[in-house]
Amino acid sequence: MLTGGIDIGSTMTKAVVMRDGEIAGSEITVTGAEHRRTAHLVMAAVLERVGLKLDDLDFIVGTGYGRLNIPFADRQITEITCHARGIGSLFPQAQTVIEIGGQDCKCIRVRDGKVTDFAMNEKCAAGTGRFLQIAADMMELTLDKMNELALNAREMVPISNYCAIFAQQEIISDLSLDIPADVILAGLFDSFARRLLKMAASLKVVREVVLTGGGSKHRALRAAVENILGYPVRLPAEPLLTGAYGAALLAAEQVQRAGRAGGTRKFAEVSVG
Repeated sequence: MLTGGIDIGSTMTKAVVMRDGEIAGSEITVTGAEHRRTAHLVMAAVLERVGLKLDDLDFIVGTGYGRLNIPFADRQITEITCHARGIGSLFPQAQTVIEIGGQDCKCIRVRDGKVTDFAMNEKCAAGTGRFLQIAADMMELTLDKMNELALNAREMVPISNYCAIFAQQEIISDLSLDIPADVILAGLFDSFARRLLKMAASLKVVREVVLTGGGSKHRALRAAVENILGYPVRLPAEPLLTGAYGAALLAAEQVQRAGRAGGTRKFAEVSVG
């Protein structure tokens, strides 16, 4: 049985191909402005990697911000459902999933890989991965260096504003006062973590907690979340892929329900044109 999952996020697009329940290959690329072209490119890349054609796949599920712009998907499913399914497979004991995306963040309560409740933050960039990139650019730091400084800081200056614009102004003000970068960054990550957990608190944070999405790759953010919670959180090997992985798993379930496998799709081969 061969299935595919493709997740078009606001900043990154991810694709996974599974063979008999195991990941055969994956691909990650920048989303860009043309979602349909990106969908074709990322799927063509992963299919080439595993030596398959689109017609070989039994079912494809599209998810994410741009899921309606995947012309070869057999079905579209929300990223909340797909992340829950992917995390449920990777971490069967997971009950709270916090997905930190480029343009929004989500808290998902799960049980056996299924959504029981969720909350979202999509109104302000200050609670998203994009804000961390903006802060790094403001301070002329790479993301790696930004994390390193924050993790080694011995004190912090809290960022009190939740609005992205005012938070940027607060950082500029701190820099003008010659407050060390590591102290500012430690406060920034602590503030970010508290914002995430405030959103999650509306659903009640229950162990086991899993962070996912591109923002979860920030080591200083994970450390801040763990410091506030008082216990460790889990992280997938590749946090960007959990939505696409969940989509591929849901595609496999669709094939199992239909009782068909063996390349029965009737779609044309992927074209990059």
